[in-house]
Amino acid sequence: MVALFARMGVLYGFSLLALAGLQGIFAALAAALMRADRWWLPLHLVFLPTVLLASGLGLPRWLWALAFVLLALVYWTSFRTQVPLFLSNRRTVATLADALPAGPLKVLDIGSGTGSFVRAFARLRPDAEVTGIEAAPAPAALATWLARKQANARLARGDFFAADWSAYDVVYAFLSPVPMAEVWDKACAEMRPGAVLVSNSFAVPGVEADGVLPVNDRRKTNLYCYTIGAVKEGDVPRQRLIWATRRREKKPHPIPTTAR
Repeated sequence: MVALFARMGVLYGFSLLALAGLQGIFAALAAALMRADRWWLPLHLVFLPTVLLASGLGLPRWLWALAFVLLALVYWTSFRTQVPLFLSNRRTVATLADALPAGPLKVLDIGSGTGSFVRAFARLRPDAEVTGIEAAPAPAALATWLARKQANARLARGDFFAADWSAYDVVYAFLSPVPMAEVWDKACAEMRPGAVLVSNSFAVPGVEADGVLPVNDRRKTNLYCYTIGAVKEGDVPRQRLIWATRRREKKPHPIPTTAR
């Protein structure tokens, strides 16, 4: 649109920065008409003007290369997985720690980032063994260093889809809507009956949660809780179920369910 108006002479006398700003307005408008997520709109609005301003700073080329490397170490395969870096706040961790029954637990945080959930949960529940798996090198390295003095916290770098989830009572995920169907399939295939998948903010598509834990924080976080109930051939159920499975007689659920 900007190029078209420029060729028509409508934008004669506009500065380059003004043209870039106009392009941002058209980009944001197009994104809104295409029903993109709201958080994309300001990115479209400021992207080209910011690039134009940055190009005029005269920064050395190696600085851009360094910035690219640092961002790649942080976000790694986010372009493929569409899972950004989300950090769990303390109130969310405390809400889940209080809701889970007392006694030893093995908890896995998939996509653990800098280990904010793992460290906080390990402090609140010293009876639990908490493991985090993160693919991006920089967050994984920082998480390992920050949790170095917590005996019941373990951080590892790798692909959480390639890991075995069968040993865990609880698998916690704060990812994005994109991988949740695949996460649910893996949980059903590997986790034992009575184990629980907890998803921060993003529900499993097409699957009704057994319970929803509301978190009293600024973003009104919801924790979607799914009890694994399908018994696989040759599987040995846990001696102590975390919560009642779907196939058992309905019992009062320790997690309050939301009205539907």
